[in-house]
Amino acid sequence: MMTKHILVTGGSSGIGEACAHAAVAAGHKVALAARSTDKLDALVGKLGEENALAIKCDVTKVEEQQKMFDAVVDHYGSLDVVFANAGLGAAAVGTENGIIDNFHEMIMVNNFAVTVTAKLAIPHLRNSKGHLVLTGSQGGHVALAGSVYSATKWFIRGYAKNLANELVPHGVRVTSIDPGMVETPFFDNPQPQALRPEDIAKAFLYAIEAPEHARIAEIEINPMVGAHNA
Repeated sequence: MMTKHILVTGGSSGIGEACAHAAVAAGHKVALAARSTDKLDALVGKLGEENALAIKCDVTKVEEQQKMFDAVVDHYGSLDVVFANAGLGAAAVGTENGIIDNFHEMIMVNNFAVTVTAKLAIPHLRNSKGHLVLTGSQGGHVALAGSVYSATKWFIRGYAKNLANELVPHGVRVTSIDPGMVETPFFDNPQPQALRPEDIAKAFLYAIEAPEHARIAEIEINPMVGAHNA
């Protein structure tokens, strides 16, 4: 199996951290981007500096994302997989009870930043015939009452399909991973019925290690019981 060079945004905890561990265990090299340098440095220490690179990045800032991509390519020489995983949840339920500043931040992180990541990734992934992976949600498959968060994930689901139409003809694979509730720092309280980040990491590896002639367009993963939104 060929070693892949993988960039993960939102890589310091939760799904991003689990995917980093799984990728390194499978023989790949990772670059992990997040705003929290302490968490990133601790994770690189666990994974080994020969296997992982930490990059401080606020994905809502275009210039910081450009520096992120430059740092990855300078370090590894090429880029095979970009996982646009950074995301933000709702501070309150619905639109009427929601907080306008939270709406803005969710849209900036969950949507705008992903479009920037995709645009900046494309030249590198076209060169490597690589893979773009987006973190969606089961919230992008159901109509949750008044949920701005859910709407941001409907965007991701549609955007992944649009990107596939643009990029697959150039040999770049696109996958949306759409989990139901996952037990991560995303939630304030324990969610024992939820999926685990390691479940999503297995799906991530399944997608990026699929045969070159195959493309996994979308993976839905839901808990057996309980809530259906991530």
